[in-house]
Amino acid sequence: MAVVVIFAYLGTMLWSVRLSFSSSRLLPKDDFVGFAQYTRLFETSRWITSLENLAIIAFFFLLICFVLGTLLAIFIDQNVRAESLFRTVFLYPYAMSFVVAGLIWQWILNPDLGIQATMRDLGFPNFVLDWTVNPDKVLYAIILATVWHGSGLVMALILAGLRGIDTQIWSATRIDGIPPWRVYLSIILPMLRPMIITSLVLLSISIVKMYDVVVAMTNGGPGTASEVPAKFIMDNLFERANIGLATAASTVLLITVLLIMVPVLYSQYFRKNGRAS
Repeated sequence: MAVVVIFAYLGTMLWSVRLSFSSSRLLPKDDFVGFAQYTRLFETSRWITSLENLAIIAFFFLLICFVLGTLLAIFIDQNVRAESLFRTVFLYPYAMSFVVAGLIWQWILNPDLGIQATMRDLGFPNFVLDWTVNPDKVLYAIILATVWHGSGLVMALILAGLRGIDTQIWSATRIDGIPPWRVYLSIILPMLRPMIITSLVLLSISIVKMYDVVVAMTNGGPGTASEVPAKFIMDNLFERANIGLATAASTVLLITVLLIMVPVLYSQYFRKNGRAS
């Protein structure tokens, strides 16, 4: 089993990296062209646009998901009625695939079918909600859909951490007269560091490989206004028959994921094990 895993994952990964240094197009080639594909990649305006779009989506997605998910977890942790119902409602979007989430929000934000059409039918002819067809706002439509999809994950992880907090901490802070918001910022959240890191890593990886929700909502449009790296890779791999350029772009994404994962794994596992020994 270990051999299969190594061959299926590590082997294909290294093979893809090798192809990024070749002139492969429709079929793989065994030649070597150095960094020519990478040079061409970063000279392609569509790739640069996709990176810029991904940076904007990642910033707002991570920030809003973390804040919203944490607030939802704190809300549920107050022993509210129908807690199971709230947990289910908030976590349910994450159980859907990105394709389903994208299709739902594509319909909601569709100017001819969704909220805009409904409001105009109700007597508000000047109401405008055209985010999916507006180049200046389309990224915010994608951010809205992804936050709706991912904030439940943060809520679940933070809530699990909150349920493990010793109640004596709260008793002591009440005696000292510390405001609840200060307790959360100064005491509780630092104690939830493993949950916070886990949620941010999972969300970051989902952003790096984001493809389904973009295709379902906008297909990268209008124009290239919502283009993302994963879609750039898939288009060059299957539609434009440019294996070399596609694997160069996928290698850049691989390096990005490694830059996220390696420091986290080191701080969470290797450094702890070194201290323990």
